[in-house]
Amino acid sequence: MVDYHAANQSYQYGPSSAGNGAGGGGGMGDYMAQEDDWDRDLLLDPAWEKQQRKAETAANRICKVLAVNQENEHLMEDYEKLASDLLEWIRRTIPWLEDRVPQKTITEMQQKLEDFRDYRRVHKPPKVQEKCQLEINFNTLQTKLRLSNRPAFMPSEGRMVSDINNGWQHLEQAEKGYEEWLLNEIRRLERLDHLAEKFRQKASIHEAWTDGKEAMLKHRDYETATLSDIKALIRKHEAFESDLAAHQDRVEQIAAIAQELNELDYYDSHNVNTRCQKICDQWDALGSLTHSRREALEKTEKQLETIDQLHLEYAKRAAPFNNWMESAMEDLQDMFIVHTIEEIEGLISAHDQFKSTLPDADREREAILAIHKEAQRIAESNHIKLSGSNPYTTVTPQIINSKWEKVQQLVPKRDHALLEEQSKQQSNEHLRRQFSSQANVVGPWIQTKMEEIGRISIEMNGTLEDQLSHLKQYERSIVDYKPNLDLLEQQHQLIQEALIFDNKHTNYTMEHIRVGWEQLLTTIARTINEVENQILTRDAKGISQEQMQEFRASFNHFDKDHGGALGPEEFKACLISLGYDVENDRQGDAEFNRIMSVVDPNHSGLVTFQAFIDFMSRETTDTDTADQVIASFKVLAGDKNFITAEELRRELPPDQAEYCIARMAPYQGPDAVPGALDYKSFSTALYGESDL
Repeated sequence: MVDYHAANQSYQYGPSSAGNGAGGGGGMGDYMAQEDDWDRDLLLDPAWEKQQRKAETAANRICKVLAVNQENEHLMEDYEKLASDLLEWIRRTIPWLEDRVPQKTITEMQQKLEDFRDYRRVHKPPKVQEKCQLEINFNTLQTKLRLSNRPAFMPSEGRMVSDINNGWQHLEQAEKGYEEWLLNEIRRLERLDHLAEKFRQKASIHEAWTDGKEAMLKHRDYETATLSDIKALIRKHEAFESDLAAHQDRVEQIAAIAQELNELDYYDSHNVNTRCQKICDQWDALGSLTHSRREALEKTEKQLETIDQLHLEYAKRAAPFNNWMESAMEDLQDMFIVHTIEEIEGLISAHDQFKSTLPDADREREAILAIHKEAQRIAESNHIKLSGSNPYTTVTPQIINSKWEKVQQLVPKRDHALLEEQSKQQSNEHLRRQFSSQANVVGPWIQTKMEEIGRISIEMNGTLEDQLSHLKQYERSIVDYKPNLDLLEQQHQLIQEALIFDNKHTNYTMEHIRVGWEQLLTTIARTINEVENQILTRDAKGISQEQMQEFRASFNHFDKDHGGALGPEEFKACLISLGYDVENDRQGDAEFNRIMSVVDPNHSGLVTFQAFIDFMSRETTDTDTADQVIASFKVLAGDKNFITAEELRRELPPDQAEYCIARMAPYQGPDAVPGALDYKSFSTALYGESDL
């Protein structure tokens, strides 16, 4: 409002100041009397009253324009800051998700997996909300700019909504690959630990067997032995060769496991290779030494007469049986990793099959021991003095009985371990079914809600307020459904902790559910925002409910795919149906391109319903223009081509007066006076016709 008293005083003191400047003066009483006369003259002057009303109208228009502009600038600054913060978070997060440096142990990799879960549960959800709010703020700002006939807001380079969406897409892509990589690394490390333990077990057994073998083969006892001793040594050597051949398979297994550990990039491959190389070198040395000793023994011609065939038969049968027991002990102590009930049941079946062979093995053991007893009986009956051990083998009956007893002890331990694992897998199967039961409900529910929201946004049932109320009811129902998602997260956490990697009972993964939930929240928020903007446009432009329904009917008629936006050809057909001359000729194309530049300033190739109703309302209603604002300023300036700071402070509220003074450029015209401000360039800048 114009301060009439202030305006009145500005007219009063003007002549007085001029009179004083000319050297005139008078008493205070004369001055006051003269001032009263001026006041009466001004109040009775109709021209002065008309001027005051024009000034008040002009000031009100400027205040309205400036208030809108100030609010828009605040929204732009808020958008820039929020966009900058979100892009910075994405920039910092993507390198972390793209880090594919594997760790050496399962514990370290599981910690990385736990860190990733924390990111999913704690850090990412707030950023999803920020991204949604950013899009809402951007759409609201653009709507307000269109309603106030301002140019569309163009964020700083790199901070467009599309830039944020691209960055977010890159983040999602890195996130998906990161989880898959973590799980694969954990599986690889489990496999490596299993192979490494298997390598150590086999290597230890082999090293225990080879202990002392080189010294035995290098012993030159045949040089001083009797003929009968040499013949015994030859038989013993044959038994050793049989034993050596039986161990060939274990050496090959050790080398194969070491090779596999190298191919899988095991972190302690150096020590594994060193140990494997030592075993292979020793094995080659044993082969060479065995060959050399046989040649030496074969030089003697008197070594076969006193050989005890029973001892030889015992050695030949005891060695394979001993190897069988050692292999059985290895298998009974072998680690196993399974992920399904079928796999553990397969191991239980194999173990039961092994147990079914134990009676035959026991009969073989008794037969081997019977051979040894028969050799003892013959020696005693023939007064043969034996050395107390079989010269052909180191596998004594005590060793056979000890290992057999060890096998008997390991069988129930293996039974217990398999039953424990079976119980664990049954528990895992329960977790799978529990998760799938919930996921198969939540997943379709989210999809159904998405479809229902899409139908509400394109149908014309009731007023916009009815649609908004309906959408907010949907929003509340979605929020109320959140505990079901939390329950699913808890069940998924149990599955992750149990290291369950697949679930055949459902096609939904937790990632699918999360993405669907985030899309549902974003869609309902965006749809509510669109309806609110439509209400804002309707109220600002004075559009009736019938007109809004007509606009929606025309838009839906040409929106063939019900995607919520019209392509250029669909929009052109819509315009033609509304009577616009945009046929396929030179003039029509020019008019259509002009309209497209208004409804699609970002050149996305799509026309939204909001842009459509903005255009239709703009065609039928009046809005403020730069020329109107210039005319208003000219009134305040007293028809001058410039305005002064004093005039602005006199006619406008303090904050808006200072806003204008800070942004108006100095007036450069020939009629300029000191402190003159250019209100014309300022007015055109408000509407994007020049730089502010």
